[in-house]
Amino acid sequence: MSTLETTRWRDVVAGNSDLSRAYIDGAYVAAASGETLACVSPITGETLAQIADCGVEDIDRAVAAARRSFEAGTWSDLSPRERKRTLLAFAQQLVEHRDELAALMTIDMGKPISSSEWEVDYSAECLQWFAEALDHMYGDVAPLGPNLLGTITREPVGVVGAITPWNFPLLMPVWKFGPALGAGNSVVLKPAEQTPLIAIRLGELAATAGIPDGVFNVVPGRGEVAGQRIARHEDVDAVTFTGSTSVGRLIMGYAAESNLKKVSLELGGKSPNVVLADADLGAAAERAAFGIFQNTGQVCSAGSRLLVHSSVADEVVDKVVQAASGWQPGDPFDPATTQGSMVDETQMDRVLSYIDIGRSEGAEMALGGSRVLEETGGFYVEPTVFRVDTGMRVANEEIFGPVLSVVTFDDEDAAVKVANDTAYGLVAAVWTNDVTKAHRLARRIRAGSVWINGYEDGDITLPHGGFKQSGFGRDTSLEAFDNYTQSKCVVVNLAG
Repeated sequence: MSTLETTRWRDVVAGNSDLSRAYIDGAYVAAASGETLACVSPITGETLAQIADCGVEDIDRAVAAARRSFEAGTWSDLSPRERKRTLLAFAQQLVEHRDELAALMTIDMGKPISSSEWEVDYSAECLQWFAEALDHMYGDVAPLGPNLLGTITREPVGVVGAITPWNFPLLMPVWKFGPALGAGNSVVLKPAEQTPLIAIRLGELAATAGIPDGVFNVVPGRGEVAGQRIARHEDVDAVTFTGSTSVGRLIMGYAAESNLKKVSLELGGKSPNVVLADADLGAAAERAAFGIFQNTGQVCSAGSRLLVHSSVADEVVDKVVQAASGWQPGDPFDPATTQGSMVDETQMDRVLSYIDIGRSEGAEMALGGSRVLEETGGFYVEPTVFRVDTGMRVANEEIFGPVLSVVTFDDEDAAVKVANDTAYGLVAAVWTNDVTKAHRLARRIRAGSVWINGYEDGDITLPHGGFKQSGFGRDTSLEAFDNYTQSKCVVVNLAG
C-alpha cells in the first residue's frame, strides 16, 4: 500500500495548528482547560494531531457568542436574499477547497478519496440548494372573518446546537447548519471526536464567505462532555443530532431536563432490502452490495438485512458474493479503491466482535469475516456475508460495518413481517418487476424512505429521516427548515 499521500496529509495536519483548535466567535482558540484528544488516522493508526478537548467552559463561551450574534441581528436580521448570497459564497468555498477537504476527510476518517471527493461535491450542492430555497419560502394568510387579518410566518428559534457523526464528517454538518443558518439562527457545531478536522476547517471558510463572528462556531470534544453540555444548555434553543439510538435517548432526556429545547434526531437503522422472486436479481445483488459495503458499512441507512425469497436465495447470495469482489479494502488514497478503513480501532473491534457473535450463533458465513491489511497499522475489515435466522443478534442489532445478514422468506406477508420486526424504521428497499407488489409492500413497510428497484436513490429535494427508534425530524428537503424555525401567528383587527 502506497503511503505517499498519507504521509503528505499527515504532515499538512501537523503543520496547521488551526486544525487542532476550536473555532469560537470568529477565532481559533485552544480549549480553556488546555486538554486535548488524540486525532488518529485509521489508515495507519498514526496520531495526526492533538485536538482541543472542549469542555463546559468552551461550550458556554460558544453559546454566549451565538446568543450575542443572534440578538444583535448581524445575521438573523438580514433578508433571506442577503443570507442566500453569503451561504452561496460558503458553498463556493467548499468547491474551491475541494481537494484539501477531501484529503482531510480521507486521512481523518479512512474513506476512499473518490468517496471523499463525492462528499465534498454533494455537500456543496446541498448548501447551494438550501441557500437557493431561502427567498422562495412564503408564509400563509389564515381564512378568518372579514374583520380579521391573520398571518402565519416562520421565525428562527435562536441558537442551534448541532451534534454530528463521524461517518459523513462534512455532509452531516451541512445538512444541519445549512437550513439552520439559512433560517437566521446562530450555530454551535460539535463534530464527532473521531473526525474533527474538516469541521474545524469550516470555521475559516465560513468567515471567508462572510458569516459574521459568533454565528458559526465549532467545538470539538467528547460527546459525554461537550455534547451533553450543548443538549443541557439553558440558552440553546434547539439541538439536532445524528448518531446512535442510545445517545439519541440521552439527548432527549437532556433537553427535557433543561429548557425543553426543540429536538431533531436521525438515529440508527437495521434496514431491510427485500428481493422478490420476480426481481432483476443481478441488479438487486449489485445494489445490495453497494447498500452495505459503501463507506465500509458505516451508514445509518445501510441495507444490512437482505431479505430474499427462498426460491432465489442461493442465486442472489452467489451474486452478492461476486459483487463484493469490487468492494475489497485498499489504500484510501488510491482513486481505484472502493472500500477504505473503519473509522477507528474501537469500531473495528465492534464489527469483528459481531462477526464472532454470528459464528457462535451458528450463522452460515458465505464471505469474509476477517481483519485485513493489518500490516499497515490501519483498521480494515473485509466484506462479510452471513446467512442467518431472524432470531440471531447479527440479524437484529445495528453493527455499523461491512456485514450483511441474509434472511429468506416464502411469501409476501412473511417478508413484511420480517422487514417490520425491528425497533428501527429508517429506510427500506423492494425489488420486483410487479408494480402492484412494489407499491403494496412500500405501503406496508414502516420506514421513512422506501426505494423500489434501487438503493440510496434520490437527492436533497427529498426528506430524510426515520420512523420508530430511527428518530424524528427530517434533515433534507424543505422539511429540514422545520427543525430550526417556529411558527408565529399575528392577528390584526380590521374593524377599527
